[in-house]
Amino acid sequence: MGKKKSKKINVDPERQMALDSLPPNIRGVLTEEEVELFLHAETWPEEMCEKLSEFLSPE
Repeated sequence: MGKKKSKKINVDPERQMALDSLPPNIRGVLTEEEVELFLHAETWPEEMCEKLSEFLSPE
């Protein structure tokens, strides 16, 4: 029970805003695990980067 709460806490507001701004068809192809990675991970898996490639800008 505590784990689910901790995932919801500490979400970077900018990441949440970025996720919310994705088109519905793109958000729809992300798995629950990928959404968690989007919100919390330092690096994303290659497959997820490919799904989001048109929205990513090179650093």
